[in-house]
Amino acid sequence: MNKPQSLRDHLLAAIADLQRDPERLLVFIEGGSVVSTLAPGASFEYRYTLKLVVTDFGGHPDSLMVPLLDWIRTEQSELLANTSLREQIRFEAEVLANDKVDVEITLPLTERVGVHRHDNGEVHVEHFPEPVIEAPFPAQHWQLLIRGEVVAEWDAPGG
Repeated sequence: MNKPQSLRDHLLAAIADLQRDPERLLVFIEGGSVVSTLAPGASFEYRYTLKLVVTDFGGHPDSLMVPLLDWIRTEQSELLANTSLREQIRFEAEVLANDKVDVEITLPLTERVGVHRHDNGEVHVEHFPEPVIEAPFPAQHWQLLIRGEVVAEWDAPGG
């Protein structure tokens, strides 16, 4: 599975608060399944719930959610396009002392995997990319400012 590491890398690159202490960004996979059929070939799909936990987060919630939604737009766009899936992007937060929170974000993710057998007997595995959706803004580099302060900065996924 490639998406958990992709999301982790994206958020670490985007959020300065996490760059200073990347161990505070935890990624878990729950409720995973492998879906395949008896159709010719051995291709399949991973389906799982990704739990992303940010501990002791002192930044503005927008500095986490905007880069997250940008990643979703590229890597799991149907969560935004399908009205029945939009509310499956969930979060919980535990307010701690000193204006910090532990944030848990839950996302249902899928990854399509092609398995191809060649004439020479070799089997090749290909993780298919998501369909390309037009970005909401043409810029490939983002800077998120809250009250005039840069709170997150990143290059759009796939850009």
